[in-house]
Amino acid sequence: MKKERFMEMVRFALVGGASFLLDYGLLYAFVEFCGIHYLVASGLSFTISVIFNYFLCATFVFHASGRTKAQKLLFFGSSIAGLFLNQLCMWLFVDIMGIYYMLSKIFATAIVTLWNYVMKRKALKG
Repeated sequence: MKKERFMEMVRFALVGGASFLLDYGLLYAFVEFCGIHYLVASGLSFTISVIFNYFLCATFVFHASGRTKAQKLLFFGSSIAGLFLNQLCMWLFVDIMGIYYMLSKIFATAIVTLWNYVMKRKALKG
């Protein structure tokens, strides 16, 4: 593996970690303090973290400048698919399997992470 690709993956992990903490913290705040249903809260927190993640991925991770409209659409399209996967996982883990919603979020995030890396790299690197 080339050093630059390795460093890109490290930067992606750092940005992903920050995005996860934002997503996780907002999910908890929306459910516990605002009384929002966990699935609605999960969708909101995920969406906010995607916007945060986009700007950091474009500038810090992939150093992408002058992104085309197609690249932006692919990035956000992959994020919508990621949101669908996230929501499906949350529903399966919480409603079907009876797992606490905050633990379910960790499992859902693990599943969605690989999808996000592959699609966002393609969207921002071309």
